[in-house]
Amino acid sequence: MRKLADEILAGRRLTRQEECLGMVTADLAELSREADRIREKACGNRVSLCAIINGRSGRCSEDCKFCAQAKCNATGVEEYGFLDPEEIVEDCKKHERRGINRYSIVTAGRTLAGKDLDTAVEAYRRMHEECPGIALCASHGLVSAEGLRRLKEAGATRYHCNLETSRRYFAKICSTHTYDDKIREIRMAQEAGMEVCSGGIIGMGEAWEDRIDMALTAASLGVRSIPINVLRPIPGTPLEHVAPISNDDVVRTVAMFRFIAPEADIRIAAGRNAFSDGGRVLFQSGSNATITGDMLTTTGCNISQDRQMFTEMGWSLLPEGAMSFAE
Repeated sequence: MRKLADEILAGRRLTRQEECLGMVTADLAELSREADRIREKACGNRVSLCAIINGRSGRCSEDCKFCAQAKCNATGVEEYGFLDPEEIVEDCKKHERRGINRYSIVTAGRTLAGKDLDTAVEAYRRMHEECPGIALCASHGLVSAEGLRRLKEAGATRYHCNLETSRRYFAKICSTHTYDDKIREIRMAQEAGMEVCSGGIIGMGEAWEDRIDMALTAASLGVRSIPINVLRPIPGTPLEHVAPISNDDVVRTVAMFRFIAPEADIRIAAGRNAFSDGGRVLFQSGSNATITGDMLTTTGCNISQDRQMFTEMGWSLLPEGAMSFAE
């Protein structure tokens, strides 16, 4: 693993499954140590913190088997229409004061169009004007090219569209849209001038090859931020009885993603609170970014606890109340 890390740092990029399979059985401590070395050399000792707000909840037409918000899944999730821009702006200001780097509105549903798109554009425009110290992201499904252009013009600099898993495994978790739909959306967002945040979920019954494929695809698309979610089975979804994967498998996945996408933000998302220490080991195994605070329908890690952990690690954080440093 040290030799491979040296090659990565010298410019080699892993592009094929067979180049990556050795990491599945490599000594985990060595793999983590070398992934952390790649992270430090490629990204430095600085963490990117982002927060999200559930801007429109439930009644989603899509049938993703992991999701509490799909209307075909009986989860009892709270349902509501698009939030008032004033509520969103105030929440963004709160997170800006806490030193969060990025803030995103996330909406349930296949897309965002019509009146809801108009409302979203207004919210982004106001956040862009009133919250200059925080970068804005958008996560609204399969939005049209025109919709992406409007979001970009309103101040959103990054678009989130998860691959979710590998091409091979995708049909096992969703039938209402395709992997190619995801790829198309990512490319349209890039054509609109936005960076892309795209990763997925591990622990849905996929194989190691599927995790590798997801990482290789994200890297090949030039994805800037790769979120890794660990499935938290939600009662009422088809995956509610899936056995959780081990923490060691989560650590190994994070380290492998760093080897495959050395310069991307490897962003820890849902499932981090399964680690008793807030997942510190993940940030010593290649990750350099995280979602903090509450997730969409589950609870995340506390912002204050996260800030304390990264401070203890000696990493750079945006001070509370400060203007954002450039990412």
